[in-house]
Amino acid sequence: MNSSDASLGRTSNAAMPVAINRCAWAGTSPEEHHYHDTVWGVPQHDDNTLFQYLTLEGAQAGLSWVTILRKKQGYIDAFANFDPKKVANFSGDDVEKLLNNSNIVRHRGKIESTISNARAVLDVQKSEGSFSEWLWSYVDEIPVQHNFVSTGELPSETERSRTLAKALKRRGFRFVGPTTAYAFMQASGMVNDHIQRCFRHTEVTALGSNPP
Repeated sequence: MNSSDASLGRTSNAAMPVAINRCAWAGTSPEEHHYHDTVWGVPQHDDNTLFQYLTLEGAQAGLSWVTILRKKQGYIDAFANFDPKKVANFSGDDVEKLLNNSNIVRHRGKIESTISNARAVLDVQKSEGSFSEWLWSYVDEIPVQHNFVSTGELPSETERSRTLAKALKRRGFRFVGPTTAYAFMQASGMVNDHIQRCFRHTEVTALGSNPP
């Protein structure tokens, strides 16, 4: 091997990608990786962000999650950065405009539910102090830490998510069945469902052990 071959060999070895263990659902797209690595399972306590998560989980029904992730910024722009006070005042004309917005899912029921859900968020804030405090009371303010070995063990719904879904519906929320409620709990860190071998499992567990 000549010197240039040796150099190429060293460069090739240095460039070898390092395998990262992620939950299998994270797929292969950069959007899924970013969401998995930075958002999913991280305890979230901001009311507007929780309203966003609930909206996106409801919007996903019948669609792939990566489709929703690719439209996330479109949703943020279309729904006033998920400020419930602003969204609650959207009119019928706003609905018609949103139905022509290709940056979101153009489904009348989902759009209208986002507006009515914003009003429900305001009602919860008025009676409970904050949307976050009310939601987190359903896990006793502490993230549920699971230790699943494989993604196949993850439930699609649980008794807690069924209870939360019923409570949300009583408050006037729509597109919030038990499966959507559980996905929301996973996203917002109310539940840590990163599997044991996933590099985020330990990190997210630590975050849940140090509440704000």
